[in-house]
Amino acid sequence: MKIGIIGGAGLVGSNLAFALQMAGVGSEQVLVDANGQGAAGQALDLLHGTAYTSPQRIRAGGYDALEGADTVVITAGLRRKPDESRLDLIHRNVALFLGILEELRRVSVSPRCHLIVVTNPVDILTQLAAEKSGFPKSRVIGLGTVLDTLRFRSLLAEFFGVSPIQTQALILGEHGDSMVPIWSTSCVDGVPLPSLPRYDQQAVMKIFERTRKSGAEVISLKGGAGYAVGVAILEVLKALAYDSKALLPVSTWQQGAYGIRDVCLSVPTRLGRDGVEQCVEMDLWPKEKAALTASAEALRDTLAKLQAKA
Repeated sequence: MKIGIIGGAGLVGSNLAFALQMAGVGSEQVLVDANGQGAAGQALDLLHGTAYTSPQRIRAGGYDALEGADTVVITAGLRRKPDESRLDLIHRNVALFLGILEELRRVSVSPRCHLIVVTNPVDILTQLAAEKSGFPKSRVIGLGTVLDTLRFRSLLAEFFGVSPIQTQALILGEHGDSMVPIWSTSCVDGVPLPSLPRYDQQAVMKIFERTRKSGAEVISLKGGAGYAVGVAILEVLKALAYDSKALLPVSTWQQGAYGIRDVCLSVPTRLGRDGVEQCVEMDLWPKEKAALTASAEALRDTLAKLQAKA
């Protein structure tokens, strides 16, 4: 599996490349970046570790080096400011993103290539990619709320003093301000959160609020997120590479789940070698379903403003 990372010199792109190397996913990595020297440095640094990790071919190059790629991941983008919502990024990142899609259209990637969108605001840009990239919609996948779900589970596990691997909690909808926590199915190895020692409703709501603002928190502390994002993207790529049928809350073009159509947001989605295989409509509390509908409407509003400004 040949994986191209557009934005490979950046924090997210390089952390993804390292995660792929350590997990041994893919046979070849190509790092593409406007900062060509930075991409070459990252590729060389990674190459130096291959003797003790995995026998991947790792190199930097231009868009032409993506020829024959099985998956292309777009991480390139302008960084979010600490007090800036992800949706506020749209007017700064759309032109850059459309330029990347234009370059990609000139490259002869694999006929079965997947396009993974990580750049924020990820739901909006995933929608643009689904409409304008030329890729089949089933092969355009935004990272969506996979990262939010990862953060949510980890913070809940820390609070309750339990294994994060056993902690099950989902966030759906927008990867942004209107994200929806799914409390109705949250548990630790099947044990509902309210049954756990230390459970306190106000405390767990604060954990969700911290999750929702975690991106800004990390940016204020170290300049930007990298490690957890790399792990989140890796999980998506593993599902595609190994045809694992994993259910992940990725952002995809919706065609009727929960009555939502023609907008990209996150619902539980089965992924395999053909990309999106099925969106799974799990039972939700009425207030959760209403919040998910509101999240879709928030994204539609943003798209309408974008189209009006174009």
